[in-house]
Amino acid sequence: MDMRIEKTEKAIKNAFMGLRAKKALEKITVRELCQAACINKSTFYSHYADIYALSDALEIETVASLVNSISNSYEYSSMHPDVFTRQLCLAFASHISLVNILFSGKEQSRLANRLETAVKKIIFTKYPEYKDSTEKNILLSYCIQGAYHAYLNNQDTDTDTLIQVVENISRTLTPLF
Repeated sequence: MDMRIEKTEKAIKNAFMGLRAKKALEKITVRELCQAACINKSTFYSHYADIYALSDALEIETVASLVNSISNSYEYSSMHPDVFTRQLCLAFASHISLVNILFSGKEQSRLANRLETAVKKIIFTKYPEYKDSTEKNILLSYCIQGAYHAYLNNQDTDTDTLIQVVENISRTLTPLF
């Protein structure tokens, strides 16, 4: 990618994150973002259709980063949902400031849903038989959504304790996989 394009992308994303940390997504205007990024509107529109497209792109990047940071050592094995859940919680912890900005307010449930979709896609590649199993889908949803919401709603709890509890819950589900 051209260095100028990279700089512009970085300026747009940094300006957006700065604004998003202070206000709801629907309150951010292209005009104020362009001022913060020191670009003009036509430059913004050459990169994104609107603020929502920018937010969507950043959400996709964040979910990809979260998923990529989960260790593949167990390859999301059904024999080790506790290890998978631990890795998921650690991924949340390492991305929490970004998650808290991008997925705050009305956008909070979007991360869990996007993450569930991305993780299931990977798991279904390894275990294609899970895709058509209602029981496996529900269990995966429970592990992914449960780990996310447990972490999100207990951020003031000691991280190790939180992860141990979530890991123990997942371990008890192992026979169901």
